[in-house]
Amino acid sequence: MRIMAFDYGTKRIGIAVTDPLQIIATGLDTIHPIYIIDYLKKYLQTEQVERFVVGEPKQMDNTPSQSAMHVKGFVTLLKKNFPEIPVEMLDERFTSKMASAVIAQSGMGKKARQSKELVDTVSAVILLQSWMQKI
Repeated sequence: MRIMAFDYGTKRIGIAVTDPLQIIATGLDTIHPIYIIDYLKKYLQTEQVERFVVGEPKQMDNTPSQSAMHVKGFVTLLKKNFPEIPVEMLDERFTSKMASAVIAQSGMGKKARQSKELVDTVSAVILLQSWMQKI
């Protein structure tokens, strides 16, 4: 079964997923929050997901950031719609900066490097890789 990670934002949610053997994390998509539950319901019709990992936004002093309340609402929505799938939070500090650095080093063109959707998806991949290394 797969593990799915989310880099939540009020405009976009970056989504990453492992392969069924949970060896490789891959960017899946970037979805507007309005469509996320329908997207997941459709995805879960064909794929089995064992766990959701959600990026927990924190400030440098380890306190919740301004977007933490939005993430809490998202986690509540996940638990309500998919009660059989556990949700785990993981510190997401620096994932966006790391994603931007990875994209810059990838050799992609300027337009691709400036894609906020790509940054969100790569952030979700980094979050998922961090979770995989932790276990």
